Amino acid sequence: MPVKPRPNPDTQGYRALFGVLGPSTNTIVQPDFDDLRVRGVTNHYSRIVVDDANAISDETFMAGTLEISNNTLDAVRGVLTCNPDYLVMGMSAVTFYGGAKGAEQWRQNIEDASGLKLCTGSQSLIEAFKAYGGIKKIAVISPYYPSANAHVAHFMSDHGIEVVRDTCLKCPSWTAIAQVPTSTLRDELMKLDGDDVDALVQVGTNLSMVRFAAAAEDWLGKPVIAINTATYWNALRQNGIKDQKTGFGRLMSDF
Repeated sequence: MPVKPRPNPDTQGYRALFGVLGPSTNTIVQPDFDDLRVRGVTNHYSRIVVDDANAISDETFMAGTLEISNNTLDAVRGVLTCNPDYLVMGMSAVTFYGGAKGAEQWRQNIEDASGLKLCTGSQSLIEAFKAYGGIKKIAVISPYYPSANAHVAHFMSDHGIEVVRDTCLKCPSWTAIAQVPTSTLRDELMKLDGDDVDALVQVGTNLSMVRFAAAAEDWLGKPVIAINTATYWNALRQNGIKDQKTGFGRLMSDF
């Protein structure tokens, strides 16, 4: 349901105030979401405080993401003080855990605690697939470790989407995710692409791909969906805001 007009609208966020929840180590979500912002919508970033964990194995990666999950409600309480209309999750890994049922329960827990609707990256990708149409088989690039990619595949399978192949960049820390160069992303997308996939998908919100994914759509000739683009696009659409924006791929410009 779209956000109801405020009786006394904010002078800048007169259409919607988005409370954005993201790890304190994440340096990509805040500028990405501000670049995707449209008139009358403002983003209010609330940091989920975590250490810059050294994610050097499946086990430490999973433990680090669960620490983020456990600290999310503190960030929710902080951002609620500015009276946002809607919450947007700026961290994607935990929104895939436990398949469709686990993801729904995680989102519901945040909504129950906050009294607000929450947009997550996992569900936003499903909405993006519906918008493009005809997406049933995908390839996935992530900064994660294999254990987390397995959760992504499980979630997708629950929604009738097959992950044909994937790659894990295995970034050594949370902050290192934001340091992955475009050349690496280009090489990995070329390896992942093939006639057997309908779209390429990037997960991991601290991996900067909103503009590169848009460019890759042109030279690959198929949807290339960045998680931050999908999440912000879905947040806008869930609030009845249909503005389109060029430079960030077909999802933002056409749907």
